[in-house]
Amino acid sequence: MTSSSSPSQDTKRLAHAYPEGLRADALMEEDVAWSHEIDGDRDGDQFDRSERAALRRVVGLSTELEDVTEVEYRQLRLERVVLVGVWTTGTAQDADNSLAELAALAETAGALVLDGVIQRRDKPDAATYIGSGKAAELRDIVIETGADTVICDGELSPGQLIQLEDVVKVKVIDRTALILDIFAQHAKSREGKAQVALAQMQYMLPRLRGWGQSLSRQMGGGRGGLATRGPGETKIETDRRRIREKMAKMRREIAEMKTGREIKRQERRRNKVPSVAIAGYTNAGKSSLLNRLTGAGVLVENALFATLDPTVRRAETPSGRLYTLTDTVGFVRHLPHHLVEAFRSTMEEVGDSDLILHVVDGSHPNPEEQLAAVREVIRDVGATDVPEIVVVNKADAADPLVLQRLLRVEKRSIAVSARTGQGIEELLGLIDDELPRPSVEIEALVPYTHGKLVARAHTEGEVISEEHTAEGTLLKVRVHEELAADLAPYVPVSAA
Repeated sequence: MTSSSSPSQDTKRLAHAYPEGLRADALMEEDVAWSHEIDGDRDGDQFDRSERAALRRVVGLSTELEDVTEVEYRQLRLERVVLVGVWTTGTAQDADNSLAELAALAETAGALVLDGVIQRRDKPDAATYIGSGKAAELRDIVIETGADTVICDGELSPGQLIQLEDVVKVKVIDRTALILDIFAQHAKSREGKAQVALAQMQYMLPRLRGWGQSLSRQMGGGRGGLATRGPGETKIETDRRRIREKMAKMRREIAEMKTGREIKRQERRRNKVPSVAIAGYTNAGKSSLLNRLTGAGVLVENALFATLDPTVRRAETPSGRLYTLTDTVGFVRHLPHHLVEAFRSTMEEVGDSDLILHVVDGSHPNPEEQLAAVREVIRDVGATDVPEIVVVNKADAADPLVLQRLLRVEKRSIAVSARTGQGIEELLGLIDDELPRPSVEIEALVPYTHGKLVARAHTEGEVISEEHTAEGTLLKVRVHEELAADLAPYVPVSAA
């Protein structure tokens, strides 16, 4: 166990008296200006005092590679990073889980995690995020590990970024910038790249900095002469203006792409094809589930945000009804609002669907937190009225007690494993039951010369019975109103 500062002699002398098991293993053995022997009986357990004084290390986060071939395999220049978080609410385990997720994000972005520390505070420091004293201790950790970047588990203000960098003397980024970097690496389609670029410019606009000439005035707007008519604008103001112009252009391009996707969506609505959206936390197995249900062949990788571009595939229920399955972008806790805004057109696929398959990782330490984070984003895009089925994935690797708890709490839920196929047949049956059914039940004798109507009844409706007679095909089907009107001339007189 590592300590960010040396404990006092009194603490060392009394270490044998400190009760075991009262703190998490990752907490620091540091207790300043408080004696367990003297003050324990008077004040009771004072863990909160030492937690606030400690910048504690979180063990087990290092991803440093020893084999040079593994480094070459990654084909990336691995930045050496130290993670730092501020624990304001919840338990120590919640704080550790949050930093462990940040470590997974950093590794996905191509960084080498050397160390991770957490400080207990009521709220982040307005100046340096963790306070000036702890920032100096963080600087010592950076020197000790040889790190070249510090990643903070939260969104830092421009002032916090500047002042923390002044103390630690290396590059500082926050959780938002890290997620944006991952999105920039993984975006493949034209629309995905445009959405990420817009989000990055929204993030960078208030954080532009300049030194020396970058802050100097440009020449005024006079024609000829000494060009002294007006003070002009600084270089940084020019940069901001150009970024705003690029953002306006990017929004226009995204709006045009949105029109194309809306036309396709309207075509599906016109043909009355129900749609199912797969939503969920990143790395919960959405793409694996899509591949298992439709054979889509989408990239599957054990990494956060491995796939960003939405994929739409046709599928068929056990009863023969056609529907579409859409794989959407993964969500994460504290998803940057820049991304929510930029990807709003993509996330509208969730709001326009007839059913949401909410995929959650059953093997995750805290799946309930994943469910809450995804539902928050679903609420932001206005999809709260869409029916939802909670699909607990990775059931083969999950704790049985966790599965039982989730299935008991979530009334409309099912446990599956996209890897082994466990529960997939039951899920298909559940989708069939939950998809909206055509509203009109009709019986029609369709002549053989009108075979297209029979084909439409199979693709757009639900065929209850079908019989081939001498006069034509006798259908008993449940269809929507438009197709019912087309079939009405062929309803037998007895049925009418």
